[in-house]
Amino acid sequence: MTPAQDDHARLEQTAYRKFMDVVAGRRSCRRYDGTRPVPRELIEDCLEAARLAPSACNRQPWRFVVADDPQTVARIRTEARMPALVHPWWDEVPVFVALCARLDLVTHRVAPAVSGIPYYLIDAGIAGEHFVLAAESLGLGTCWIGWFRARAVARILDVPRRIRVLSLLTVGWPATDMEPRQQSRLPLDQIASWNRWNSTREGK
Repeated sequence: MTPAQDDHARLEQTAYRKFMDVVAGRRSCRRYDGTRPVPRELIEDCLEAARLAPSACNRQPWRFVVADDPQTVARIRTEARMPALVHPWWDEVPVFVALCARLDLVTHRVAPAVSGIPYYLIDAGIAGEHFVLAAESLGLGTCWIGWFRARAVARILDVPRRIRVLSLLTVGWPATDMEPRQQSRLPLDQIASWNRWNSTREGK
């Protein structure tokens, strides 16, 4: 075994393997145990993980608004629902977290006009993923929600206009009778290539 192979073998047995267990174990939770409250300390642990995320020019545009008050949660359940694709399991969700972003930062107003890249979406996505992975490591279930009434959420949570509500994260203890994970993932050779685009896979 070469030194490089030896290093890789050691990594697989330590921190990398533990991290991959969290990543592989994380799933979109759509069944919650409504009898178990979620301690704020655990939510704060998830927020701390999100706080440490990287961002363009370290501007940290993400903002999180946690809704755990029963009345506020009930309003989100009813007023933020979108038509057509209804989430009946929302009625079980004990905590909603609004993932938001500041839009008044120069980095996120001027730079995208030049590069064409919406940095605040990338930054918020990284922070949000830190949050849900931390939740997984703590035994909590989460789900990213993009089909909801963002204006209703902003109104319910008193979010100012300079802040955009990007996504909702549902948080709670997974129900014990959740169905096993069924969605598969594409193999690595179908999503990655080295040094140039693999035109034989999906065309130019």
